[in-house]
Amino acid sequence: MSKRSFKEELREWKNAIIWSLLVFLFIVKPFVVSGYKIPSGSMEDTLLIGDYLMVDKFTYGGEIPLVNVRIPGFRDPKPGDIVVFWSPEGPKPSFWDQLFFWKKSKNLRLVKRCVAGGGQTVEVRDKQLYVDGKRQEEPYVKHIDARVFPGEYIPRDNFGPVTVPEGYYFMMGDNRDDSHDSRFFGPVSRKKVIGTPLLIYFSMEENRRDIRFERILTLF
Repeated sequence: MSKRSFKEELREWKNAIIWSLLVFLFIVKPFVVSGYKIPSGSMEDTLLIGDYLMVDKFTYGGEIPLVNVRIPGFRDPKPGDIVVFWSPEGPKPSFWDQLFFWKKSKNLRLVKRCVAGGGQTVEVRDKQLYVDGKRQEEPYVKHIDARVFPGEYIPRDNFGPVTVPEGYYFMMGDNRDDSHDSRFFGPVSRKKVIGTPLLIYFSMEENRRDIRFERILTLF
């Protein structure tokens, strides 16, 4: 048997790389997983600035590229889930905007906790969350500001009651005093949902550039 030429081996490697890239861009990224970096402290101390997340799109169902059709997932978001979604304050980006992720875009991805779904009533009284009139026990929530503002001034500490429309979700950050969430921009449409965090695959402090080794590979 004759040895393959260097050009033939190079061609095989090139084809393998191209096919792997196509599988990632058109199957893995739209349907299975994608990455997300935490840019703000709205989910502290559950998620920290500089955490890099692997986002599971499979559970809620990903979208078929170009046609914006969502394949069925195993389930919809439910109260208590941490959810990554497109900001309701901007248009949902096109497939090409999502594919060419280095392009500058006004479309923002956010991560918050789902606290209520369609048909449920949300109210915040003096920083305390009530869903369908029942006070919620939320051990992951923290408050960093002792002040309590009236709802007429700002909806942060006193809000609602508001009933969430069907097909929508009410999202709130765990760091309740420093989170721009559904209290300000309203419920989030199911169509805006991207996925839920699967794990933290890397974490680095933004200021000191120290790696948080203890957070790497933390599962949700």
